[in-house]
Amino acid sequence: MLQLNIIRDNKEFVIERLKIKNFKNAEQTIEEIITLDNQRREMQKQSDECKQKQNILAKQIGSLFKEGKREEAEQKKQETATLKAQEKELGEKLSEVDNNIKTLLLSVPNLPHQSVKPGKGEEDNEVVEMHGEIPQLTDKALPHWDLCSKYDIIDFNLGNKITGAGFPVYKGKGAKLQRALINFFLSEADKSGYLEVQPPLMVNEQSALATGQLPDKEAQMYVVTLDNFYMIPTAEVPVTNIFRDCIVDKKDFPIKRCAYSQCFRREAGSYGKDVRGLNRLHQFDKVEIVCIDSPEHSYEQLQSMMNHVAGLLEKLELPYRVLRLCGGDISFTSALTFDFEVYSAAQQRWLEVSSVSNFETYQANRLKVRYKDDNNKTQLCHTLNGSALALPRIVAALLENHQTEEGIRIPKALQQFTGFDIIN
Repeated sequence: MLQLNIIRDNKEFVIERLKIKNFKNAEQTIEEIITLDNQRREMQKQSDECKQKQNILAKQIGSLFKEGKREEAEQKKQETATLKAQEKELGEKLSEVDNNIKTLLLSVPNLPHQSVKPGKGEEDNEVVEMHGEIPQLTDKALPHWDLCSKYDIIDFNLGNKITGAGFPVYKGKGAKLQRALINFFLSEADKSGYLEVQPPLMVNEQSALATGQLPDKEAQMYVVTLDNFYMIPTAEVPVTNIFRDCIVDKKDFPIKRCAYSQCFRREAGSYGKDVRGLNRLHQFDKVEIVCIDSPEHSYEQLQSMMNHVAGLLEKLELPYRVLRLCGGDISFTSALTFDFEVYSAAQQRWLEVSSVSNFETYQANRLKVRYKDDNNKTQLCHTLNGSALALPRIVAALLENHQTEEGIRIPKALQQFTGFDIIN
């Protein structure tokens, strides 16, 4: 959530940056927020004046009673009653205005970083890095959904029977490959200084609101309606909420956490080749990395997180590219996001496997996660997160890129976790 003082002091800049994100009615919304804030400030001033007058009258009433001037004292008490009524009315109006301001602020996305370029969607994203050689497969090469059937490692039909489309069943070496990747990702995160946590898979409304899933992504979330809990779309939500309403010690920066979790996304509106096989699931496994740092060092941490993700992909022997997302594709809450995509040789297309983002103070303002600076002033932290990594498309690329006539080769770095070097 944007800070009111930033909107108030930098109105034109805020509107200009919001247009980069294609935020509709940017001028109207920002003007409405400023108008309401001016009303709030004026009402707060009137409320403070009411309290001040009541305090003065209280002293006068006490003196008048001591002097035996009861009639004058009663008159002053009537004035006090009138002021209390005014204060109550102002308080109710203030509460209403505060709620209106908050509702509007929640509808405004984060400001994109200066390096974020305008664009309508993913077609306008900028490729900033390319790594690895594209595998050259034979004419007999199969897409991963056929490989899953051939080696009986992932059963999509069985998952459809048990639950529905997008909920596969992993079997034998397919299940072991999943577990191996999770352990590999967690082990690498530990080496990089991330403290592992195991969070709940459901969160309450306040947690979903604090990290920006609500109200922006409500349609994509599974809701446990009886208890008003939300199934997490990513471990970012519960892990970042660990620090909600906290003042952290700056000597602990950077605060680094990682978590493995199952993730749940409705993926409403997805169809066609984008959803076949493991390309887009409703339930999937992912290891998430989260970082909290000071504004001065958060972009150093962003680069460090990107280096970590790159290292994972290189150890998995997968060709990948890095994209800087444009204004039309960057998320509601992010200031700057880099996507990592691996090349799926049998499908002959790039598949997104990670997003690494800096949210600057946007999430922190919702979370109220703060620290004391060198002058002992309370400041908002910067929050960051990244997928390290999401499993489904990694598995798809591993199966397709590493297929041979003898079977599917397991990358050397992963073999100590799988216990086997080939799927056949």
